[in-house]
Amino acid sequence: MLRHAIAPSARYTKASNDVVRHPRLNSDAKILLLYVQGLPGDATCKPLSELANKVGIKGRAYQKAKGQLVEHGYVHERRSQAEGGRWLTDQLVANTPLTGEQALRLLRPPAPSVAAAPPSTQFPTVGEPTPRVAGGYEPVEDHCDKTTPHPPTEPEPAPGSAPRPAPGSAPHRAPAPAPEPPQQTSTPPSRTPTPPPQAPTANPQAFTANPAQLARAERVLLSLRHTRRELRLGVAEARDLAVEAAEWFERGASEADLRHALLAERPQEGIRSAVGFLRYRLHRKLPEPPVQHQPCERPPLPELVECSGPGEPHLFRPMFGESECPSCRRAAAEAEPEPLPWRERIALINGTPAVSPAEA
Repeated sequence: MLRHAIAPSARYTKASNDVVRHPRLNSDAKILLLYVQGLPGDATCKPLSELANKVGIKGRAYQKAKGQLVEHGYVHERRSQAEGGRWLTDQLVANTPLTGEQALRLLRPPAPSVAAAPPSTQFPTVGEPTPRVAGGYEPVEDHCDKTTPHPPTEPEPAPGSAPRPAPGSAPHRAPAPAPEPPQQTSTPPSRTPTPPPQAPTANPQAFTANPAQLARAERVLLSLRHTRRELRLGVAEARDLAVEAAEWFERGASEADLRHALLAERPQEGIRSAVGFLRYRLHRKLPEPPVQHQPCERPPLPELVECSGPGEPHLFRPMFGESECPSCRRAAAEAEPEPLPWRERIALINGTPAVSPAEA
């Protein structure tokens, strides 16, 4: 075998042969460890899963690589609960195997309050010579001098002040000043501690769904696992999301519309939480409520009027302002004589006798 290798002069990572040639670590675990080791200091404030996603290690492959790194002492985690009940997870990545006690000394202490805790989990890359710890802390030792301290020296008296008494002599006592009159002080008002902010509820709008619609929505949510395994929900999770999904049915959407909206446009970075992803889709893609069409108002009916036609007096309802009822108008139209033939009309106009068709 021939080998041709040129050592890079910049943009490289110093890797230990113990990591590169480790027989118990697969290629994903080695690549992930070397990738995290070569990151700058300001780029390690992200979870290990997010950094693994950038190098194409996802899902089952990431879980297997992380398990090997944890088993052999390259990755350590610790969970702690801060004030207010919030849980924090510290991750420590080292390029050399560390025991649990060594990692515990490097991990940062629990945060004193929820407000002081960072929003995202931070973890460092432990390198040479001194490992860095999540949160920016570095292990330091106490280098204070523990010898017997010297007695404090007294300052020299200022010019014009009373002379200092000699050692062993009784100190000179100045007359006590006259007591000052008591001053009225106002008691500061007591302040009630501000309670920690509460997390917003999943559905702030009060919505009461039909039990039949809730059953339909729960059935659709549980069926999503047959299409995508990462959208598998438990019965309790589907029951919580069914209230928001049932609102789709109240707005006229069908089960196919709901399923298409939840499964379409799969995110490229994957789905971490099925409940959070589905709740986001249910809120963002909620269809608009149906438009309530106002009924058309019919114009008022006209008043009854008496017909001016011949015959007995009777009433009718005119539609366009006519004065005779439809029956009288029809009878008048039938009583009109038939129109003259055109020969007679022309003879009448010319003043000549009419000629019949037979005579013509």
